[in-house]
Amino acid sequence: MHIRSDSFERGQAIPSEFALGAPQGFGGNRNPHLAWGDAPAGTRSFVLVCIDADAPTVPEMAGQDGVEIPSDQPRADFVHWVMVDIPASITSIQAGSCSEGLSKGGKRELQGPAGARQGRNDYTGWFAGDADMGGTYRGYDGPYPPPNDLRLHRYFFRVFALDVDRLEVGDDFTAADAFAAMHGHVLAEASIHGTYSLNRNAGA
Repeated sequence: MHIRSDSFERGQAIPSEFALGAPQGFGGNRNPHLAWGDAPAGTRSFVLVCIDADAPTVPEMAGQDGVEIPSDQPRADFVHWVMVDIPASITSIQAGSCSEGLSKGGKRELQGPAGARQGRNDYTGWFAGDADMGGTYRGYDGPYPPPNDLRLHRYFFRVFALDVDRLEVGDDFTAADAFAAMHGHVLAEASIHGTYSLNRNAGA
């Protein structure tokens, strides 16, 4: 099984068109193009996730003037997208078809493949308590690493082929819920990653 993108090269920088944060403020927040194939026989649905594997673990340091988040600070996953119940007949998602621009407080209506369900991403917790940005964020919301972070962030887009049509998750599900429900049903997986940073010294 394989996955590719016309929006960014494997292991290379993701354009700000597909990011929530950009040097000038907000990015385009469009979902990138993704296409996959060679799913095994018996595939009945797909699950798609996007995870930043380099989120800092001391959030109080994010965006602080005069402070740099060291690249060797321990890191955690930050979920940017989780979609389940993608029909087995769907093997690509066009750029901008699920997300286009910033929706402060989260998207009111989700776009995507018919029959698929999209869960909460981690901006729900990140913006909790923010009067301007707080809300429930579902679907895709792109990269927005702290501009004072010296780590070059990696964003992994992972697609899983499952042997079930529908995952046993509630309507307000998270990636953790999806991973738990997928256990024992994964036939194959493919992944691709791109990088993103708002710090010109990241990765130096």
